[in-house]
Amino acid sequence: MIHGFRGTHHGLSLIAKELSDFDVIIPDLPGFGEGDSLSSYTLSSYVEWLATFIKAQKLKEPPVLLGHSFGSIVSAAYAAKYPNTISRLILVNPIGAPALEGPRGILTKLAVFYYFVGKKLPQKLAQPWLSSKAVVMIMSTTMAKTKDKSLRKYIHAQHLQYFSRFHTAKSVAEGFDTSVSNSVRDVAHKITVPTLLIAGDQDDITPLVKQQELFKKFPHAELVVIENVGHLTHYETPADIAKATQAFIKLS
Repeated sequence: MIHGFRGTHHGLSLIAKELSDFDVIIPDLPGFGEGDSLSSYTLSSYVEWLATFIKAQKLKEPPVLLGHSFGSIVSAAYAAKYPNTISRLILVNPIGAPALEGPRGILTKLAVFYYFVGKKLPQKLAQPWLSSKAVVMIMSTTMAKTKDKSLRKYIHAQHLQYFSRFHTAKSVAEGFDTSVSNSVRDVAHKITVPTLLIAGDQDDITPLVKQQELFKKFPHAELVVIENVGHLTHYETPADIAKATQAFIKLS
């Protein structure tokens, strides 16, 4: 499983707990948490890192690859380049169109400026600027759709605890540039492995209509829509993701 931008493996742990019949491996992406460091954080660099990581696991058979959000961009690009090394692909809240084209394009442009400034600041100033709790809370509050107060509190706590565990201003700024300048749409037509798309009907990063358009670009894909949830399905509806995952693997 490949987590989203600024996240760590902790973000996908609730899904993993629901998949008790599977061996689940969740690395931290390079530049975040306990992940490796790269000379540059381009999409091709992430893909080559993932190729090396999967090979190093010495698995007996090709694994199922799951990516959430930014992880969907990395996973889809990987699947397009190395189709014979995985058996199936699952994209959760896939980024179906460049972020600047989405309904929150204005916020994305503000984020571009935010990370640009962070990259230019001295490291001593960049770290607190890019780790701003106010910015993290704006993001968390905007994306959480659940009305369950205890769950919202949990989501905010997770973001505050793990969302600023990036290595350097360079790693997070370059990672952000990669996240907003690429999308699953770019490579969907090249992906030959069986693919499952899981979307939230209230996702305002990639709205449902864009997810439906994305689905049609895959040669072999299924689309599952989870109702009353947005981009944080991994926190709000992990059991639904696990259920769809298990059904897809069983039927494929």
